[in-house]
Amino acid sequence: MARTRARDYDEKRLSLLRQAAAVFARDGYDRASMAGLAAECGVSKALFYHYYASKEALLFDIISTHLEELVEAVEAADDAGLDPELRLARLVGALLEAYRDADAEHKLQIGTMQILPEAEQAQLKALERQLVARFAEAIRAVAPEVFEHAPLLKPVTMSLFGMTNWFYMWFREGGPVSRADYARLATWLLVGGVRDLAGR
Repeated sequence: MARTRARDYDEKRLSLLRQAAAVFARDGYDRASMAGLAAECGVSKALFYHYYASKEALLFDIISTHLEELVEAVEAADDAGLDPELRLARLVGALLEAYRDADAEHKLQIGTMQILPEAEQAQLKALERQLVARFAEAIRAVAPEVFEHAPLLKPVTMSLFGMTNWFYMWFREGGPVSRADYARLATWLLVGGVRDLAGR
């Protein structure tokens, strides 16, 4: 008979993901062992293997869950009926808020995805493309004429991700710049540049 899942299976799984992400980010994926991860998470090795058969499966679930949460947060914040600049600012703000308490997961997304098999990388990249497409649509709305004929939408969109992807490296909670402050700054820089192009 198949073993049924405990009612708190998903809650425990998410807890394991958070703790394992912190270990991977701190020690490096290659140096972490399943036995060591189980010990750090305060569970038996057998229980850990009940959730994840391998480090690879664990890494995939960490990054996949992180990206799904980012996509969900940004989609929930989007409102195409808003002024384009305000819409973009809301998306950037939602993204940075979704990064809260997810520095380890974000570091793994950026730095370790290539470790995974191509099929799993493809699934994760599809989630990334969803995120990029949402922002690209909002950026296009700021100045449609800029993007009508010139192939600038992708580089401009990826420039915005360049500003946000490394946010976790320097940002400190309680510092002089808040997440909301930086969301406004990043939006202002991007929109100003796009509108400058529109005026040329």
